[in-house]
Amino acid sequence: MQDYKAYLDETLSFEERAEDLVSRMTLEEKVYQTLHSAPAIERLGVKAYNWWNEALHGVARAGVATVFPQAIGLGATFDEELLEEVADAISTEGRAKFNAQQKYGDYDIYKGLTFWSPNVNIFRDPRWGRGHETYGEDPYLSSRLGVRFVNGIQGNDSRYMKAAACAKHFAVHSGPEDIRHSFNAECSTQDLYETYLPAFKACVQEADVEAVMGAYNRTNGEPCCGSKTLLKDILRDEWGFKGHVVSDCWAIKDFHEFHKVTSTPVESVALAMNNGCDLNCGNIFGNLLLAVRDGLVEEKTIHQAVVRLVTTRMKLGLFDSPEKVPFNSIGYDQVDTKEHLELNLKASRKSIVLLKNENKLLPLDKSKLKTVGVIGPNADNRKALVGNYEGTASEYVTVLEGIKEYLGEDTRVFYSEGCHLFKKSTQGLGQENDRLAEARMVCEMSDVVIACFGLDPGLEGEEGDQGNEFASGDKPNLNLPGLQEDVLKELYKSGKPIILVLLSGSALSIPWADEHIPAIVQGWYPGAQGGRAIAEVLFGEYSPEGKLPVTFYRTTEELPEFTDYNMAGRTYRYMNNEALYPFGYGLSYTDFELSNISINSEEVAQGKEVLCTADIKNIGTMPGAETLQVYVKVKQEGTPNPQLKGLKKVYLNPGESKTITIELKDTAFGLYDNEGKLVIHEGEYEVYIGTNQPDARSIRLTGKKPYSKTLRSNQTVRL
Repeated sequence: MQDYKAYLDETLSFEERAEDLVSRMTLEEKVYQTLHSAPAIERLGVKAYNWWNEALHGVARAGVATVFPQAIGLGATFDEELLEEVADAISTEGRAKFNAQQKYGDYDIYKGLTFWSPNVNIFRDPRWGRGHETYGEDPYLSSRLGVRFVNGIQGNDSRYMKAAACAKHFAVHSGPEDIRHSFNAECSTQDLYETYLPAFKACVQEADVEAVMGAYNRTNGEPCCGSKTLLKDILRDEWGFKGHVVSDCWAIKDFHEFHKVTSTPVESVALAMNNGCDLNCGNIFGNLLLAVRDGLVEEKTIHQAVVRLVTTRMKLGLFDSPEKVPFNSIGYDQVDTKEHLELNLKASRKSIVLLKNENKLLPLDKSKLKTVGVIGPNADNRKALVGNYEGTASEYVTVLEGIKEYLGEDTRVFYSEGCHLFKKSTQGLGQENDRLAEARMVCEMSDVVIACFGLDPGLEGEEGDQGNEFASGDKPNLNLPGLQEDVLKELYKSGKPIILVLLSGSALSIPWADEHIPAIVQGWYPGAQGGRAIAEVLFGEYSPEGKLPVTFYRTTEELPEFTDYNMAGRTYRYMNNEALYPFGYGLSYTDFELSNISINSEEVAQGKEVLCTADIKNIGTMPGAETLQVYVKVKQEGTPNPQLKGLKKVYLNPGESKTITIELKDTAFGLYDNEGKLVIHEGEYEVYIGTNQPDARSIRLTGKKPYSKTLRSNQTVRL
């Protein structure tokens, strides 16, 4: 009788089949399955598989794919449905590319179905170079968008995953980049649970994210990729995580080389494996053979890790009859489609934030313009469209190209680079400020000037990424680099109307521009279609609807030390100073009015939901979208500022109105204590309903004060 292979029996559960398959492997075979580049085991019919793939805002590093706005721009949409739609398109393209690559025997890096995205770290400090990979500074917003991104990547088939998502970098990780391999991020248990963990918890418990990636740094003394506290106590025991844990790339060798918590590679791999790190991005887990020999790791621990890894591959349908897996039918014609191009353009439009619009300078009326000046180092910069962890688009539309395309033959567009992005001259032998005369001439020739300044991923990004110019990818300060502000001041002196378009992945300090420039637009890294979207917004084809997912501070000096992970003084939730532009803020070309606002309760109680309801009406002249935002303030000393606890994006035509209801669970009123327990305190709570934060600066900028109501809890409850 032929040997019954339970792992091929598709009537059994994936876990049962994985257990059977792994039980047939030798110790050496198991160990090599824990490397990101897992070799084939031909005698068992196991193909080679490379786990390392990226899909932060499109399938990355594997040829042509739709390149959506960078994650921070997607964060600025405040649009949960859009995030799922974008992630669904990404995983469709991922499957299409995977199917094609498998057909031609390509098992290389960036060719698998395990996407190491999203990055749900908190953008704690605006100097952090990788902040543009995140959804911003707020744990609630990051949770909501992270969950929907994971849902879109993994799909909703009852049996198989379309692709596997990975929440990273777990946890308490947000720079500095240049010391991440040796850095110990110290934070209180309260900050850990209140700020750094919620987005990960939501991805695990609400979205069933398949993987979690550890961070490079230590947290409170433990290296994250071998942390008993993070990986065992919290992730598996407290949250019930069932998927697999992957190390950040080559992070485990940092244990002995830089963190100095172990002495040898063998000790390092033992620490990681014993505390629940299943997969090694890198090759150091080869030392597990020695760790078993030396009695530092039991084979059953490695066995369990490989069962988890094989289970993931089975969920992706990689061991089943091809016809049984619905995603095997996704053809290469699903890559870079017309529909995905349109979705990309939609996402780009929705990400744009209008920061200032004095005397309604925007939108511009092209019928009244004979000449338009476009000036600045980001006007024709493709890198500033895409950010990092990017794919290759089949078409890139810079801001200059988008404006030229939109205006057509009837309007003359004059262009000058204005200055280099960060150097003193644009040409090697040129004198300092060698494009200033040209920029002045463009101003003289133009009816209106669109100034495109900011950053690009060569100035902010990951350590060693794209040859970063500053501080291993971090920003030394929040100022516009190089000569940019000097040139902007010269443009202002021309007396022509100036519109400042900022392309950057993070907040910049622009108090001078706020005081002098009449219109300011934050475009982020808006994706390959970004120039088209920005042109459409500038000329009124589309009303801006983005909201800031980060605080724009006035100065670098007001920030705490970059290495200080205490949340005091950081982000809108804990800052004491007034923001230049606050979290949750963004203007529109149309206007919205809230009415019939109500909160259905007077009290906060365990197990009781509070319903916040409002009618929202577009009372302006353009179609547009607005975000209803609900904030909660615990009215006790030492508690955070009002925190975002509910949001809903709504699109309305002029004169149209809708009733929106946002449900606040009891947890929305809780704060974590120093033991990591969620507590509803006895006392008063203020609930705010509006279209922006309830801070004084937001109210002054928008002229809109959120509705508020005081609720009361009659007892202290630990949830």
